[in-house]
Amino acid sequence: MAGSTYKIIELVGTSDTSWEEAAKTAVETAGESLKDLRVAEIIKLDMTIETGKVASYRARVNVSFKYQK
Repeated sequence: MAGSTYKIIELVGTSDTSWEEAAKTAVETAGESLKDLRVAEIIKLDMTIETGKVASYRARVNVSFKYQK
């Protein structure tokens, strides 16, 4: 059985409503142009603040996909 190789890229998704939605946005947007996505790992969550209130949520996500020659 041959082994597999995967590439990992880092994405940042944003949302006005939640970190979950921000992560989902990152993965689904990447899925529009990348083939064979395998695993997504949330590595950092943060938010932007404007005038003392949360303006948006951000999720930094590592996404892996099968390496194609």
